[in-house]
Amino acid sequence: MTITEPNESTSTRGLRPDLLAALDDSIVDVASASTLPAELYTSADVLAVERDAIYAREWICAGRVERIPNPGDWFTVDICDEPVIVCRDKQGELRAVSAVCQHRAMQVCDGSGNSTTFKCPYHHWTYALDGRLLGAPAMERTEDFAKADFGLPRFRVEEWQGFVFFNMDPDAAPLAPTLGDYEPFIENYDLADAVCPGTFTLEDMPWNWKVMFENFNDGYHANRLHQYVQDFCPSDMTDFPTGWDDASNVIFRTGGYTVMDGGFNATHQSIMPVFPKLTEQERTRSTFALVPPTLCLGTAPDQAFFFLVRPKSANTIDVEIGYIFHPSALDDPLFEHKLKLADVGVQVFVDQDSDATTKVQRGLRSRFAPRGRYSWQEESHVRFNRWLVQRYRAAADAG
Repeated sequence: MTITEPNESTSTRGLRPDLLAALDDSIVDVASASTLPAELYTSADVLAVERDAIYAREWICAGRVERIPNPGDWFTVDICDEPVIVCRDKQGELRAVSAVCQHRAMQVCDGSGNSTTFKCPYHHWTYALDGRLLGAPAMERTEDFAKADFGLPRFRVEEWQGFVFFNMDPDAAPLAPTLGDYEPFIENYDLADAVCPGTFTLEDMPWNWKVMFENFNDGYHANRLHQYVQDFCPSDMTDFPTGWDDASNVIFRTGGYTVMDGGFNATHQSIMPVFPKLTEQERTRSTFALVPPTLCLGTAPDQAFFFLVRPKSANTIDVEIGYIFHPSALDDPLFEHKLKLADVGVQVFVDQDSDATTKVQRGLRSRFAPRGRYSWQEESHVRFNRWLVQRYRAAADAG
């Protein structure tokens, strides 16, 4: 299988020596650490570095694999101006290929569908589901033209816990071994066999992707910003059950409950069927995990939930949100009504978080934006900083 090398023209304009040196203060012990410099959240030059140093080299979560259950099923994602097709080929294998036609760079397809080939609507170049160029009309007079040289660039693909990931870097290490620390905390959910009834997308949200990641995994604001609606999962019951390994690609924490089978809704109780394999301990906590740079994944006794974060600029993102339930949930005649109740509860959190992260991003553009200090309840942020700084420094060294 042909895999294309990522673009090697990594810009390091956003990683000046003084900025790189300033990052040292953000990767020490949480009791001593300072928050990242505001520039990392607002600079287009920093995002340009991240586009090459992170998004072209890390495992990108495209979505749930159940979106493409049948041969010929496909959908597209756009990550940092890279349109990608994720599909299932005729043999049922998962594939990920560039959506950019290798003739004149038109996007071959958009959205989702089912087909036996991909045909560029501009000049009708036709590609197989695995990216091979099958047909190129009126190219017989073009010298030294070989269809084998003009297939859609192909990317590596992995499935993990029912999510499909792709990676543009042919030399990247496999994903699954780097997520091992988190797997014992979610194995009783059997997420690969669970069901996601659909997703919704919030477009052009006015904050940086790192602000989104930090907010998702921030136990410090749990029953402060979300007072009353999250009192059953208070900030002081946040725990960080494992240490940090530089080879890890997951940053997670747990949030303990004051009740059994708590739920993120007005009742503070689970609405959907509780996952039947959960232990008593697992029924009294949530987990919140980051798999940078795209997946935020959380659990509660009756559901898992995920955010797929896609940067559009240094100051804007799209966020695709979905819920995952035990398959028995769909057997309930009242499932659709319960789903609405569960969603209303989540929307309260989304609205509160959206207001907060919008104002955080606005503050980060201020000349008075601080290098703040962390609470012990923000240990996840320091681990995320370490994940980031490794990649920033690797980019600077390569540059």
